[in-house]
Amino acid sequence: MLKIIFILLLLIPFCLINNIFWMVQNMLLLISFIFIMFYNYNNYFMNISYFMGCDLVSYGFILLSMWICSLMLMASGMLNKYSNFSNLFLLNMLFLLLFLILTFSSMNLFMFYFFFESSLIPTLFLILGWGYQPERLQAGIYLLFYTLLVSLPMLVGIFYIYINIGSLNFYLMMNMFNNSELLYFSMIMAFLVKMPMFLVHLWLPKAHVEAPVSGSMILAGIMLKLGGYGLLRVMSFIQLINMKMNYIWISISLTGGFLISLVCLRQTDLKSLIAYSSVAHMGIVLSGLMTMTYWGICGSYTLMVAHGLCSSGLFCLANISYERLGSRSLLINKGLLNFMPSMTLWWFLLSAGNMAAPPTLNLLGEIFLLNSIVSWSYLSMIMLSLLSFFSAAYTLYLYSYSQHGKIFSGNYSFSMGKIREYLLLFLHWLPLNLLIMKSEICSLWL
Repeated sequence: MLKIIFILLLLIPFCLINNIFWMVQNMLLLISFIFIMFYNYNNYFMNISYFMGCDLVSYGFILLSMWICSLMLMASGMLNKYSNFSNLFLLNMLFLLLFLILTFSSMNLFMFYFFFESSLIPTLFLILGWGYQPERLQAGIYLLFYTLLVSLPMLVGIFYIYINIGSLNFYLMMNMFNNSELLYFSMIMAFLVKMPMFLVHLWLPKAHVEAPVSGSMILAGIMLKLGGYGLLRVMSFIQLINMKMNYIWISISLTGGFLISLVCLRQTDLKSLIAYSSVAHMGIVLSGLMTMTYWGICGSYTLMVAHGLCSSGLFCLANISYERLGSRSLLINKGLLNFMPSMTLWWFLLSAGNMAAPPTLNLLGEIFLLNSIVSWSYLSMIMLSLLSFFSAAYTLYLYSYSQHGKIFSGNYSFSMGKIREYLLLFLHWLPLNLLIMKSEICSLWL
């Protein structure tokens, strides 16, 4: 792991040189490919150093982080073109990637917490520095305080664990705490807000709508996954108490996912719709994870990776039409089939991914999750069927409303995408559909 981190540290001085934007982006893609070559991970921690190690879950998320970060730079071409503090942007991005890699490869609970919270700062800078509307200040404060409010109890919980068992290593903390409800809530709430679970999700649509395209991509691609990853790690030593409590989280998530799907159906802002659909997807991920079954845990991991690629691609598409039309409103972004005919294919492919059509990785994740949640309780079928139906409904609404219909009369001519944009969308779509061919990575790691 250290070699990857050293490469990133050596990239930092390059950010201060002018006109080097695309080189840094190419280097990040190169690092991603180098990291793919390291694939020899299984359920156990490998490449262990003082506090870092990597198992299959970490490997998937680190690779996703690098991939999304290099695609973020590719999506932010306008920022480089108008030299909107592009050097600072690169620096910010590299620090964010560094914190994410350190978060995913920490084997120590306190180190994990430290980097988990550190990744908040570059994200905040992204929203405040490169956001579009004046409300970005409010969005940044929402993001900060939702996360910080619940992370102090978690810090206290971590110290309590250390005092009691003398170690914070993930492997030395199996099923130690079976009777402390307070510890359970303090450990788990930080991740539920980060996921975000319904009822504590309000910061997410706000942050997405105000963030630049790169901010939205990293929020949807990686930041939501931090919560799921944290739960996967923490669950191992609070299993028995979670068996008592999990019905609360599953019922909130499934009901919330359904309600959010209804909210999606009446959004008029492209980004807002995609952001709310993320909350609905994370609801089903959280439910599957809380069933504590083998299928549920594999499915939540699979759907998190799939959602990272799919949602990030949809945000890119929303940004591409925003750059042409200057608005994200669905009332203006309609009839895009006439305006950008070749982009409609990409809208279709990524929307199909969003509604879990085959052969995307989303389908595999949802099959796992449906099985695990229904096996946990037959009653959950009601909410699951509603959730699946409305998930398809709002995705179809997004696709058909934006692509079909009469074109807005303020637009004229038509617009082709740039090669950079087609490549960007292709690099989101390809892993999303190829990974299902090698799905044993997602399902055979426990």
